[in-house]
Amino acid sequence: MPMADYVYFQFAFAAITVILLAGSLLGRMNFYAWMMFVPLWLTFSYTVGAFSIWGGGFLHQKIIDYAGGFVIHLSSGVAGFTAAYWVGPRHSHDRQNFPPNNIIHVLGGAGFLWMGWTGFNGGSSFAASGIASLAVLNTHLCTSTSLIVWVSLDMIFYKKSSVIGAVQGMITGLVCITPGAGVVDSWAAALMGVVSGAVPWYTMMVLHRRSAFFQKVDDTLAVFHTHAVAGALGGILSGLFAKPDLLSMLYTSGNHTGLLYGIIDGKASQGLRQMSYQLAGAAFITVWNVVATSFICLLIARIVNLRMVEEDLEVGDSAAHGEEAYALWGDGEKMPRPLRLRMPPRIPFICRRLL
Repeated sequence: MPMADYVYFQFAFAAITVILLAGSLLGRMNFYAWMMFVPLWLTFSYTVGAFSIWGGGFLHQKIIDYAGGFVIHLSSGVAGFTAAYWVGPRHSHDRQNFPPNNIIHVLGGAGFLWMGWTGFNGGSSFAASGIASLAVLNTHLCTSTSLIVWVSLDMIFYKKSSVIGAVQGMITGLVCITPGAGVVDSWAAALMGVVSGAVPWYTMMVLHRRSAFFQKVDDTLAVFHTHAVAGALGGILSGLFAKPDLLSMLYTSGNHTGLLYGIIDGKASQGLRQMSYQLAGAAFITVWNVVATSFICLLIARIVNLRMVEEDLEVGDSAAHGEEAYALWGDGEKMPRPLRLRMPPRIPFICRRLL
């Protein structure tokens, strides 16, 4: 493919990653600190992981990461959680009362996201090929299965289904299939959807509420659960279900095979080696993002405050940007007084003639 297209595609991946990370920091990070954080994190954290796995680094041609389960989603989830630890939590009343502003808009945005992921995964083969077609099909299979599992668990344990829960299940399915979209069969994609709907649901809805550590770190949009957990699961399951015939079309060096096919074909050692690479890749991305993100946050904290001051947190958007995201009528405004005319009433001309 033309180099310009490849550069733009990778640029979009990098931009998406830092946007995902921002979901962990909403509602309290100093905007000046954020403007410093973005170029530093993209340069010294994201780029290192992307180069190590995709660009010729020490994990290149070893890790199965078709479209960024480790490079994008695991890194954004871990880095977001780490940055949220250093920045600190939102204002107490924001944490206690943080309802969605418009669920209809959430649903519409989720639809656009799901549709766009077709290009995200389908385009990662860099060619109009069978791999691209399989990646698109697997993306929809895994995502729909994950959504159904998440909503089913909500109904079983909470007796209610919700749009927000359905969207969370959709996201975890999209994330989970990303590292293996073009290298697993469709039945495996459906199984990955079951896992991606169940495990992140448990970590978010059960483990998060029981863990003092998770409660201490204010991950605003639960990016750790929807992206780090789901991305790690996708990478590990890709190492389990990846099909050798499909892998040979993408990887030019080494004898890649998923652990399951390695056992079936009598090549268990190759499958175990691949699984060890997947686990090593997940560990590397996790550790690197914790260390690099912590260093960047501590460096920025020496220059500007990472966190908005309490007075600005009370005011909100207008304190940081001089404008309100939602200027609803009555939010601190007064009704204008009606215009009162002080001049005497004018008598119509015909009435004056009669007088």
